[in-house]
Amino acid sequence: MATKIRLQRHGRKGYAFYPIVIADSRAPRDGKFIERIGSYNPNTNPATISLNFERALYWVNVGAIPTDTVRNILSREGVMLMKHLQGGVKKGAFTEEEAQRRFEAWKTEKDAKLNAVKAKLNEDSRNAEKARLEAETAKKNEKAEIVAKKKAELAAKAAEEAAAKAAEEQPAAEAAEATEAPAAE
Repeated sequence: MATKIRLQRHGRKGYAFYPIVIADSRAPRDGKFIERIGSYNPNTNPATISLNFERALYWVNVGAIPTDTVRNILSREGVMLMKHLQGGVKKGAFTEEEAQRRFEAWKTEKDAKLNAVKAKLNEDSRNAEKARLEAETAKKNEKAEIVAKKKAELAAKAAEEAAAKAAEEQPAAEAAEATEAPAAE
């Protein structure tokens, strides 16, 4: 029986996630499988991978053939590197301790790169939020200036109308006083 390590598609349209399974090569994609060894969620940034490392290594050593995508996932998680290092130990190129040391060095370097990427994404999102807030504040200040200018124009116009009305009433009041004054004498 030829076994494959492959992805099963689950989730809804446009938002899929994939369990990583060991299955007979003749079984349908989402059908019967032998063992589930992990999952892959490409919807997060960066993509989330959970993998049972020991079982994945066991199945690769036994001869299960990973699909292209799963091979990339296994390489990213270090399963393929560990298989390669175990092959070197079997040939006598180096010891088991040396293989473990090389794997740990690779793992720490990979984790440092991943943390750097996550930190950069977090900083970029904070900077974008800060820029958005500054743009919003600038727009708010522009609107406040426009509103203040319109209010000042309206106040000036109202004062001008009041002065004009007072100017119209003043000659009329003076004329009324002038007519009243001679009559009173």
